[in-house]
Amino acid sequence: MMPAARESLLDAAYTALARRPWSAVRMVDVAAAAGVSRQTLYNEFGSKEGLARALVRREADGFLAGVERALATHSDARERLTATAEWTASTARENALVRAMLTGCWSERLPSPTLSAVPSSSAVPAQRRADGPLPSPGDFVAIVRDRAVAVLAGPGAHRTDTVELARSCELVVRLALSCVAAPPVEGGVGELVRTALPRQPV
Repeated sequence: MMPAARESLLDAAYTALARRPWSAVRMVDVAAAAGVSRQTLYNEFGSKEGLARALVRREADGFLAGVERALATHSDARERLTATAEWTASTARENALVRAMLTGCWSERLPSPTLSAVPSSSAVPAQRRADGPLPSPGDFVAIVRDRAVAVLAGPGAHRTDTVELARSCELVVRLALSCVAAPPVEGGVGELVRTALPRQPV
């Protein structure tokens, strides 16, 4: 199947999930909304659980791609980390799946994909990847922290500098997640990050 058709099926599933609980989302409706046959949907994802795993994996990838973009936005390290924190908080606010992945709180409205890998018999490479393990909230903290360190430290950074930098990056990620769980009343996550990082973290 064309990757474009897979994307439209995932879009249709995401839209359906925004309107009703996952338990009420029907495969036949997802296929119809994407303009493909139900058989095509099953060929691509295997089952409703396979579709759920693929949807969650896509949202995770989209979130991490946004982290990469945020880290590339400014030349100033502190502003890069602020942009990353703001992206994390706003994406989690707008996207229930990202919020669940980052906090570990899966509501009964959402699919609850098993976080461990499932044996995949899929012939579709993207589905085999979706059937792999899903990062836990702690894994996401580590992934974002390590990406930030890699981008901000640059090549040839000294070991002691990276340890300090990793602490700052982790602090920023955890601040952003605390704003997801308990949104700040005023100022927002950006102001919190700038206050927590009074000087260049590099």
